[in-house]
Amino acid sequence: QVQLVESGGGLVQAGGSLRLSCEVSGLTFSSYAMGWFRQAPGKEREFVAAISRAGSSTDYVDSVKGRFTCTRDNAKKLVYLQMNTLKPEDTAVYYCAADRAWGRHINYAYWGQGTQVTVSS
Repeated sequence: QVQLVESGGGLVQAGGSLRLSCEVSGLTFSSYAMGWFRQAPGKEREFVAAISRAGSSTDYVDSVKGRFTCTRDNAKKLVYLQMNTLKPEDTAVYYCAADRAWGRHINYAYWGQGTQVTVSS
């Protein structure tokens, strides 16, 4: 059974940092690209970051470039999202996702349950 479990969310002040983790099981992790998405209250789910199968390529939405870094550890079957210089507008439920294709598409094959990130001003 495929499972993606996010952790590391919480409440931080603007300008602070948070590191999200996603633990993956039930699939061949190295065969899947990974993505991070977020959904703020009253808004649609949006793409945040993606990382290729080997971790050699990454992509970020413009609003987080220079602040967020996505990495993966294929041996541990973990993907991370390091979030620095957080802003109140980053407040959302963050989801990790897995798909055979690397990209910004929102219809990834597998999804985690999400973890809440709240940034206070």
